[in-house]
Amino acid sequence: MPGDTTRLSVFPLPGALLFPGLHLPLHIFEPRYRAMVSDAMARDRRIAMIQPRPDSPDRDRPALFDIGCVGRVAEVEAMEDGRYNLILEGLSLFRVIEELDVTTAFRQVEAMLIPSPVDEVLALGARSSLELESRRFAEAQGYAVDWDAVGRLDDMSLVNGIAQIAPFDVAAKQALLEAPDIATRADLLVQLMQFFGRHGGEDRVTLQ
Repeated sequence: MPGDTTRLSVFPLPGALLFPGLHLPLHIFEPRYRAMVSDAMARDRRIAMIQPRPDSPDRDRPALFDIGCVGRVAEVEAMEDGRYNLILEGLSLFRVIEELDVTTAFRQVEAMLIPSPVDEVLALGARSSLELESRRFAEAQGYAVDWDAVGRLDDMSLVNGIAQIAPFDVAAKQALLEAPDIATRADLLVQLMQFFGRHGGEDRVTLQ
């Protein structure tokens, strides 16, 4: 239940966000994360996504951001060579309390689950602004988008879906994940897409 503390196996992956209610496809090939998947499937099917801090001096075991999202393995394909293709379904954001001293090859944390807001909605102007900027951004990047399908999304699915797939840097992605509500997240998305557009798409957005 949200608000409870729980032990989570974490998959530190820069640039990969997951939001409650959304899905994230993953290809698992490293031995330590194959072991993590096997362990998850034998227990509760939970895997926690979290970004490593890009400025961490320890590249083998980088420091982690405080906030991530735990997901449930909704679909799994086990390949003959030991690799996995997964689809994770987001369950809840979490805050890391402490990293645990474990003997497993994969890292584990004690975490507090964060309650998810229910049925958040955007003001009409905010929704229109986000859709307009998303169209401009997609056209500039050459993305093919089914805008009719986009228009049918509820506000939370729209905002979180864009935040999850947006090609921004680690710090920007983390800021989107940690936004306190979808209005704030939508506003940040608009700012990031405008910033990216002004810089001609030469580099990924950097949020310092």
